[in-house]
Amino acid sequence: MMMKRLLLLVFLPLAMLNSMAQSFNEQRAIQEISNTASAITTLQCDFVQTKSLKMLGDKLVSKGKMHYAQPSLLRWEYISPYSYIFIFNNRVLLKKGNRTDVIDIHQNKMFKEIANIMMNSILGKCLTDKKDFKVNVTGNAQQYHATLIPLKKDMKQMFTKIVLHYDVKVGMVKKVDMFEKNGDNTVIELVNIKKNAQINASVFSIK
Repeated sequence: MMMKRLLLLVFLPLAMLNSMAQSFNEQRAIQEISNTASAITTLQCDFVQTKSLKMLGDKLVSKGKMHYAQPSLLRWEYISPYSYIFIFNNRVLLKKGNRTDVIDIHQNKMFKEIANIMMNSILGKCLTDKKDFKVNVTGNAQQYHATLIPLKKDMKQMFTKIVLHYDVKVGMVKKVDMFEKNGDNTVIELVNIKKNAQINASVFSIK
């Protein structure tokens, strides 16, 4: 009798884990993330960015605010420890201190790629894009983890992979891990999230 109880204690948790793994449906998770991303018309949040530098063995932490509006308006603003603004609105505006640069994305497509990676990663829109990424999704009832392996040459030169952490209860990506080709790692965590609230058009203004 004692041996039977011991075997139950050992194998029952394993059986439960196996059952949970089998019940996870990757395509259903991808569809869920895509559907919730499509339903987001605007997004406002604060973010904490932690960049781990392989060569220096150091971490750089910065904080800021992000604004997004469909179909492709983005304002990414660093507030601490420095001030830096990136706006994507048909053109790209870069502002640091008193210097402001406006860039034509048709002449420099790199900035368009960067903006698309930022928007699509945070929203989770890139999971169905088979041309840009090889996608693998794992998870449970609380959260999904989507690993994206870049397929395009330009993105492969920047990243080895991008991992999206999707909170099922909140219904959106809460954290993004970007693993760079040089060994550095950037983690972006989103907090104080507001979905589908009105945003003043001036936030995305490029002058």
